[in-house]
Amino acid sequence: MFEPEQPVVQGEKNSFFERNLQPASREGLRYRLYRLLFHHESRDERNFDLALTVIIIASVLVVMLDSEASIKARWHTWLFVAEWIFTLLFTVEYAVRIWVLRAPLRYANSFLGIVDLLAILPTFLALLFPASVSLTVIRILRLLRIFRILKLVKYSDEAGLLIQSLIRSRRKILIFVTTLITIAVIFGALMYLVEGPEHGFDSIPTGVYWAIVTMATVGYGDLSPGTGLGRFLTSALIIIGYSIIVVPTGIYSAELARNIRGHGRKQVRCSQCSLNEHNIDAWYCRKCGTALPHAGSDLN
Repeated sequence: MFEPEQPVVQGEKNSFFERNLQPASREGLRYRLYRLLFHHESRDERNFDLALTVIIIASVLVVMLDSEASIKARWHTWLFVAEWIFTLLFTVEYAVRIWVLRAPLRYANSFLGIVDLLAILPTFLALLFPASVSLTVIRILRLLRIFRILKLVKYSDEAGLLIQSLIRSRRKILIFVTTLITIAVIFGALMYLVEGPEHGFDSIPTGVYWAIVTMATVGYGDLSPGTGLGRFLTSALIIIGYSIIVVPTGIYSAELARNIRGHGRKQVRCSQCSLNEHNIDAWYCRKCGTALPHAGSDLN
């Protein structure tokens, strides 16, 4: 998905990246633009990335400022012009990115390629649907390139570990969420019966909304019980909320700890007890003490 953003490894022959993405020739304007847009090794390439980051942030700030009524009344014309300038710059940049690649559709269908396209579409759609201009803030996703600029791609394994832990704990979290919804529906129906429309609980969905807000310990205050029984139910629901609020954190933390323990192990089977997972630097089985196969090869 991120192939266009990967640097060419020196000496790599006929790689996927060389065959499909970078220009065939390593000379001329097209290749120089390609290096400027997709690499960050030289000073000029890094400066371009940093300048692009500043422009992205400035364009998002323009959209945010234009949503403020007092600022819009005074500076709308200037903000409108600035937004179109940024959009035209991003449009030219996107077109050049497409032009310099040997297989532009691969980039256009990648995650960053889609984000780059979405960064310019809302402004043009605003000509037909004015409200869509607010969607221009989606271009802040382009700041994901900062991981490449600051050479933070090496942390992708850690990010993958977090995502993997979340995926593995999805069933437990789903059961937990289902339980919460069940409790919210029951208490919402009870409050509808106990309090009634005179205290703002004019329907069961309204009661469910109140139950969710109360269980989350947010407590907006727009709905509150007026009877003794209603206050008792509210107190019980608040205690339930405090009791279960740590459950998803515990589920995720346990799964994350399990993945971290397994992350430093590799599949090496002990010939004596058949235990499979061992630490990367282990020479002996952690169960029976038998020398592991890879350790025996090192000793020889």
